[in-house]
Amino acid sequence: MLKKQTVWLLTMLSLVVVLSVYYVMTPDNKSKVVTTSLEEVTKEKQGPEKETNKKETSKKEGNVSSHSASEDSFTALRLKMEDQRSEMKEKLQDVMNSTNASAEERSKAKDEFNALSDLAAKETLLETLIKTEGGYKDALVRADGNDIKVTVQAAKLSAKEANKIMQLVKSETGLMADVRFEIAK
Repeated sequence: MLKKQTVWLLTMLSLVVVLSVYYVMTPDNKSKVVTTSLEEVTKEKQGPEKETNKKETSKKEGNVSSHSASEDSFTALRLKMEDQRSEMKEKLQDVMNSTNASAEERSKAKDEFNALSDLAAKETLLETLIKTEGGYKDALVRADGNDIKVTVQAAKLSAKEANKIMQLVKSETGLMADVRFEIAK
């Protein structure tokens, strides 16, 4: 009985060691970024909405506009962005794991993957800051290189609030943002 327990214990310890080595040796998939899909999402989202209920004010480098929208539009856009990012991450992961890709291609894919993950983290941080500091029902931040678009769901429009959001984004990223208010229904 004692020998069986010893064999079982050694087997489990060996399994733990093998799994630990596996997790240490696999590349980190949580920190990668690709921005090409964000342009498409932004263009698709802005296209039809510009026709309905629009009011725009230009700032130095940011724009302020308003649209009538529902919570579903925020959720739909957020899901679409996540799906596109997941696809891009999957493609980059395939390149990184490919034995046919050169070391330079794998390195470039890893850098893009890391940049995509960093971008998603910044967007989430900005969304949280905007919602908590501005008291908005919902906020959506889409970043693409040096272009940041912020959409907030608010009961009323205010140039002062838009300026506050632009300053918050600038303090966090160093870039100006386009701000769009969507009137909550």
